[in-house]
Amino acid sequence: MKDIQNRPNDTALLFPLNVQNEFVFNSSARDFIVEEIPLYEFTGEGEHLVLKIRKKELTTWEMVDILSSHLGIKRQEIGYAGLKDKYAMTIQYISAPAKFASALEHFTHDNIKILESVRHNNKIRVGHLKGNRFQIRLKKVLGVQKDKIDSVLAWIKANGVPNYFGQQRFGTDGNNWEDGKKIVEGTLKIRDHKTREFLIGSYQSHLFNLWLSKRIEISQLLTQFSEHETEDLAGLTRGSLAHTKNQSHFFKLIEGDLMMHYPYGRIFYAEDLVEEAKRFESKDIAPTGLLAGTKIKRAQGSAGVIESQYDAAIKEDGARRYAWVQVTEIKQSYIPERAHYEISFVLPKGSYATNVLDMLRGYRS
Repeated sequence: MKDIQNRPNDTALLFPLNVQNEFVFNSSARDFIVEEIPLYEFTGEGEHLVLKIRKKELTTWEMVDILSSHLGIKRQEIGYAGLKDKYAMTIQYISAPAKFASALEHFTHDNIKILESVRHNNKIRVGHLKGNRFQIRLKKVLGVQKDKIDSVLAWIKANGVPNYFGQQRFGTDGNNWEDGKKIVEGTLKIRDHKTREFLIGSYQSHLFNLWLSKRIEISQLLTQFSEHETEDLAGLTRGSLAHTKNQSHFFKLIEGDLMMHYPYGRIFYAEDLVEEAKRFESKDIAPTGLLAGTKIKRAQGSAGVIESQYDAAIKEDGARRYAWVQVTEIKQSYIPERAHYEISFVLPKGSYATNVLDMLRGYRS
């Protein structure tokens, strides 16, 4: 069993499948396409112009800066639903004041193309999307690897994936969370509001990933040992893991977990573990983890004891995040003459395709 306590962003630890696949994946516009799925239909009227944008080799912020500079407005006047990968072909929706429609008709850029435009009543806000559709091309996939990928995808379709934050949340060097922690502790001052918010969010994400790795470690141990043995190995008090081992799903619920109706809905405490485990297995509900902060419920009981190890006194609002999510609309095709394996699938907003890739690999060292 790997030691995960001090592994901040190893998002591929201890997956439930004992599979190791070798393939090549290039995060590039040719091999990685991400398309936003809007939360709602746009009205066709209003003071805002919604643009369907295709971009490559640019972050969302870089794209927004280019467009705001072209229009001569502040970046805050442009709305977007989510941040999209730089090293991919991404299709996303942004909004701008409709009065700039004529100026946008003459906009050209090598890495940005406006595909469609429609008027809407409101500015697009962060989170205003249903999910994202991913298209991924894996290379150098030989026959035996192809069969393994088929098997893992079947498991993912039936069970879902852990909802780790992806590496892009932590910056190029993976250590943005350290500055976020310093801001929280008062040893670093950042004036720019967006930068400060991003760094603190990175620290919240880091703590969440640590917690999720701990819970996956416990779930993995329960596949090999008894409840009492797992309690001893995980440093938990006796009785903490009662009614966990016989749960059907790999990710084991623990007394005091905060659950949420899936794919959205109200939060409630897990009390009857046997019943809640059945509902989790049927994809009706899912467990949540903490994004540390204020004005947010904490887990209780045994789950709360574990969660408290990954909490922090952050003054910004906290949140609950699904610990486990479903992967839908999975499609795959294999091109043997090129040894290419092409996959498309949909994830809910805020979830990362890297979690699917890591499960296909088995783990990432």
